[in-house]
Amino acid sequence: MSDTSFLDWPFFEARHRDLAKRLEAWCQRELPRDHADVDATCIQLVRDLGRAGFLEGTAGDAIDVRSLCLIRETLARHDGLADFAFAMQGLGTGAISLFGSAEQKQWVDRTRRGEALSAFALSEPRSGSDVAQLDTTAERDGDGYRINGEKTWISNGGIADVYTLFARTGEGPGAKGLSCFLVPADTPGLEIRERLETISPHPLARLGFADMRLPASAMIGQPGQGFRIAMAVLDVFRSTVGAAALGFARRALDESLDRARNRELFGASLADLQMVQGHLAEMALDVDAAALLVYRAAWTKDMGAERVTREAAMAKLYATDRAQQVIDKAVQLHGGDGVRKGHIVESLYREIRALRIYEGASDVQKVVIARSCLAQQNNTRHE
Repeated sequence: MSDTSFLDWPFFEARHRDLAKRLEAWCQRELPRDHADVDATCIQLVRDLGRAGFLEGTAGDAIDVRSLCLIRETLARHDGLADFAFAMQGLGTGAISLFGSAEQKQWVDRTRRGEALSAFALSEPRSGSDVAQLDTTAERDGDGYRINGEKTWISNGGIADVYTLFARTGEGPGAKGLSCFLVPADTPGLEIRERLETISPHPLARLGFADMRLPASAMIGQPGQGFRIAMAVLDVFRSTVGAAALGFARRALDESLDRARNRELFGASLADLQMVQGHLAEMALDVDAAALLVYRAAWTKDMGAERVTREAAMAKLYATDRAQQVIDKAVQLHGGDGVRKGHIVESLYREIRALRIYEGASDVQKVVIARSCLAQQNNTRHE
């Protein structure tokens, strides 16, 4: 059983502890799932999470980030694909929740019930972390827009029912000329050009848009607000990436503690070796430090902060990077079993790597943090 003493930290309320208890019981019954058919499993996970009520908090007028983080941490500890399925229901509809019209929010009702899958179509072949350089265009065409371009590394690509799409409408240069659109998957001109495979199987795709026509009502928010919308969504959900990494790291620590207690070497258990104790201590330290950063960022947002760019970047950077180290130590402590296909530690090793890249790579998070610190110091000097 994983350590849950962190739930007594002042970041949490009784409702968060109740949520964690209910979800843990569900995970014990329902997870892990067979990943042989990733698409089918992902779709079924969304259906099951929706029926169980755990998707309710992924969208709405007031998103509780602490709840999102608790759910992602718990799901990731049990099954990486379950975490992925949950996360995309929030990220994919985040723009609709925060900026969508009443008509657009009908999609949110479906995604929260698990009846529809959503996707966040931002990254492109030439612009991943540098959102301002998007090449996909949305040109005025009568009473609507005509979209041309390409997106890549789109999670849920190929199985999503609705996409949140960012494209250049040209109100200004760079980030000032982007807008956001709601695109149902059956829209003519939307093409699934390639399904992408990664070291940890998830449903991913490269999307194409060939003279895809959208009505003006498909725009989320106002023209030129796309960059602001994308950053607001990432501000909410970036902390949850750190929470998923925390779940992976916590599972790796749990497995390593069991290994150390039950494996003998040179006539004693691994747990009696000081070098192994040193590894375990470092792993526990990294887990707790990551948890503090993740839940600080989530709590700060829930307490009404308009932006938590710095806090969320710190949480994602530290939690994902340190989870990589924790899991690597777990692999080492498990020896040959740690690299055996199908072993939980081996799967964690594959799962964690992508989290250090998507929703802003680790190096980009360092830039975000540094710029935030510099701006804060500059503002302090001029007060």
